[in-house]
Amino acid sequence: MTVVCLNWETAHLHGETWIDHHRLRHRLFVERQDWDVPAYRGMEYDEFDTPAAWYLLWLDERGETRGAVRLLPTTRPYMLQQLWPQLLRGAPPESDAVWEATRFGCDGGLDARRRRIVVAELLCAMQEFGLRRDIERYLVVMPLRLLNCVVVKAGGEVIVLGPERILGKRPAAASYLTVAPRVLAELRHRATRVSRARCNSI
Repeated sequence: MTVVCLNWETAHLHGETWIDHHRLRHRLFVERQDWDVPAYRGMEYDEFDTPAAWYLLWLDERGETRGAVRLLPTTRPYMLQQLWPQLLRGAPPESDAVWEATRFGCDGGLDARRRRIVVAELLCAMQEFGLRRDIERYLVVMPLRLLNCVVVKAGGEVIVLGPERILGKRPAAASYLTVAPRVLAELRHRATRVSRARCNSI
C-alpha cells in the first residue's frame, strides 16, 4: 500500500493508475453521489483536469487506486474561483501559497477501518506535498459535517470561510486546511493509532 504523486507529465510512469483513478471518481461521484459532471466509459473528469493539476493516489496491495485527491494551484483557473465564488467573503485567492484540493475520496467498498487509513495517509501526503512547495493552506469545498468527521477527526486544522450553501443537491462550505509541520506531526500520530488498531484487530 502506497501513495503516489503524479501529473500529466509523469502519469505514464505509473501504468493504469491515473486512468484507474478516473474510474474511482466515477464510482464515487457519479454512481454513488449522483453528481452532474462529465463522464465517459465509466470515467469521471472535468475541465480542471489539466496539466497544472497534481494527483495524490492511494494504491492497495494490488496496485488499484482506492483513494484520491486532486491539487490545483490557485494561480491557474480552479473550481471554487470559476464555479462557486459566492462561498467566499471576498475575492478568491490567487497565490503560490494557496492551492485547491478537490475530488477527495475513498473507495466505499473498503471497510471502515481501511477507509480511515486511506484518508489519514492521503491527508499526510497532502501535507508533505505542500511543505515541499511552500504551500501554506489548501482551499476545499465540502459539507461541514464531512469536514469535521473526516478531516478534523484525523488531525487536520480547518478554518471555515463562510456558511454552508446548497451546491447541487447538498450543502457545502469553503474552508482552508492549514499546511504546517505541526499539522503533519498530528496527522501522523493519529494515523499511527489507526494502523495499530487495525493490526491489533487481525
